[in-house]
Amino acid sequence: MTRVLIVEDDPLMRAGLRGILDREEDLEVVAEAEDGREALEHARRTLPAVVLMDIRMPGVDGIAATREVLAALPDTRVLILTTFEQDDYIFGALRAGASGFLLKRTRPEDLVAAVRTVAAGDYLLSPSVTSRVIARMAQRPAIGAEGGAERLTARELEVLKLVARGLSNAEIAAELVIEESTVKTHTKRLVGKLGLRDRVQVVIYAYEHGLA
Repeated sequence: MTRVLIVEDDPLMRAGLRGILDREEDLEVVAEAEDGREALEHARRTLPAVVLMDIRMPGVDGIAATREVLAALPDTRVLILTTFEQDDYIFGALRAGASGFLLKRTRPEDLVAAVRTVAAGDYLLSPSVTSRVIARMAQRPAIGAEGGAERLTARELEVLKLVARGLSNAEIAAELVIEESTVKTHTKRLVGKLGLRDRVQVVIYAYEHGLA
């Protein structure tokens, strides 16, 4: 059973999200919050696996709340669900540690799949958001392998570049002719060496440092 906390200031939207998730046998909505401050309180009390987080909320917004929730509960995953796809929101949320970014026009079945994906430890971005990330990073000048990448082994650097291309662990294993468990080990090590949280931040790092 995957425990989910809904953080949304619109009562009608909260009710709709709960209705969608409550229909699934493997998902349980453990609490609802109206703003970022309540989100942190409920998260500490209910220990959700996934927080479904809005961005624009009164008081503490979703980006600040994401940062605070993950600082208190590092094993929790945050999935952003918002109407807005401005660059500041996208990159602010991802840098705060969010593991996914979806738009509220997402179909119910895709939302359910996204919650399961994030809960399983993977990451997910809406196609339009992925395009914006790539376009934004492509405009930045490449600055080589500075900023920590020099600490990576040659194999870890290969894995990083393949992760940045969007390949799954299985696809990377096939590409490098190694075991999938070995890919997971390399990914975990490079994330630790670079001080990152997950694969989303690996992708951002790779584009920012001219490695993708």
